[in-house]
Amino acid sequence: MRAIVTGGAGFIGSHLVDALVERGDEVLVLDDLSSGSEANLNRKARFQKLDLRDREGVFRAFRDFVPELVFHQAAQASVSVSVKDPHYDASVNLLGGLNVLEAAKEAGVRRFVFASTGGAIYGEVPEGERAREDWPPRPKSPYAASKAGFEYYLEVFQAEFGLPYTALRYGNVYGPRQNPHGEAGVVAIFATRILRGEPCVIFAGETQGDAGGVRDYVHVADVVAANLLAADRGLNGIYNVGTGEGHTTEEVLRTIAFALEAEPEVRYAGRRPGDLYRSVLDPEKLLAEGWRVTRPFEEGLAETARAFREAFLAGRL
Repeated sequence: MRAIVTGGAGFIGSHLVDALVERGDEVLVLDDLSSGSEANLNRKARFQKLDLRDREGVFRAFRDFVPELVFHQAAQASVSVSVKDPHYDASVNLLGGLNVLEAAKEAGVRRFVFASTGGAIYGEVPEGERAREDWPPRPKSPYAASKAGFEYYLEVFQAEFGLPYTALRYGNVYGPRQNPHGEAGVVAIFATRILRGEPCVIFAGETQGDAGGVRDYVHVADVVAANLLAADRGLNGIYNVGTGEGHTTEEVLRTIAFALEAEPEVRYAGRRPGDLYRSVLDPEKLLAEGWRVTRPFEEGLAETARAFREAFLAGRL
């Protein structure tokens, strides 16, 4: 198959590109390298540096490559950035995304797989419950709103133009190559700060000094598997990609510290604008299609912590 992966130099996208190349697919990566890294690029994939807001450039890339599959991973993925600059967030996630979607329609792709958000789109998930795909979106940030808005565009393009799509609502994805710079990616942030001997900050879930927000943490390998399953099985519509388990920020920190045999200094800060307190997903719909969680919480975090330690010792952090 011929596949375009937007954001293929980023954390999740690069792992997906590796899996596609490994199974013999021909891959074109579109990435502006604003958050991705050339070091993540698979040398067997084609690469074009491109801002997806460049409409002519996007259409040209699709016409030249003629993809059968599109995995749209690229995004402005920071909740706090979206709160500070909602116009920028929309320009990337909606207008840039529409360029990709329209180019895919013109190219006649077989399936459009979209990296949506389960961690933000449902709003607050009550204690004891797990968000299901049939819950109405309740965005609490411009980032979540832009992701929800793009899902509606996907529905319209399928109904009006016959473009098949899968929207994968990710939980909090973690794993090797995650960027520790910025506020996203708490697993990468904690692992890096512990290895450097720096204090770790727990932002409040509700009040300063608590254990932090509750999230559904899912390993990048399982997210990649969900993308491949969506494309290969032709899954239609919306699917949650999560473990169905919630863990506090403090649990994440303690688990990583244990794996690294460290006792970091811990500081507590207030709640950040746009943050939810509790977000846990119901993955039963995807599990029924044969998807499985292969990296449970403690095992996945320990594996990731070791990968960050290797990168740190090799001077890559």
